[in-house]
Amino acid sequence: MSAEQELAELKATVAYLKDRQDILDCIQRESRARDRQDVEQIAGCWWEEGVDEHGPSVTFAPDYPAKANKGHAMNFNLTSHNITNHICDLNGDTASCESYVIGGLYWLDGKSSTIAMGRYLDQMEKRNGEWRILTRRCTIEVTADADGTWIHSKNVQGFLKGLWSKDDPSYEKPYVWKPREEGVRW
Repeated sequence: MSAEQELAELKATVAYLKDRQDILDCIQRESRARDRQDVEQIAGCWWEEGVDEHGPSVTFAPDYPAKANKGHAMNFNLTSHNITNHICDLNGDTASCESYVIGGLYWLDGKSSTIAMGRYLDQMEKRNGEWRILTRRCTIEVTADADGTWIHSKNVQGFLKGLWSKDDPSYEKPYVWKPREEGVRW
């Protein structure tokens, strides 16, 4: 193999890996944004004509951030969307992705939690070098209800509490420790 061929193959591999990472970053950033109820960050993960299918609810991208946040706030104190297995089929500037998601849902009653497991089936598109979601279809495959009162136990007292706003500690960069008296804590 010539040096030119080797360089071309290396460039193609790096471009492929960068696209894969950019796609996964977008999917994870969108989940994180919903857990913070960050409308701007959610919107930044979707193309303007995008569409989300959450069961019987179909929402177009311009309305999605506010609708998703409202749905969460009407039912839950906190949520935690966790992306696990991720498969990505790249085809030029489009990609079909299947990402497993585990959602932790802490109900408003402060006593119960639900863990829901499913998948995001995302059609991604790259425009001007940026990957965003064009279509998302969601599955639900397993749920489990749990006693959510442990969060109020002495074992959790003093832990930082996740917040549905830009007051969440993840927005405070760089990350530095703070005395227990600072920050919103359990």
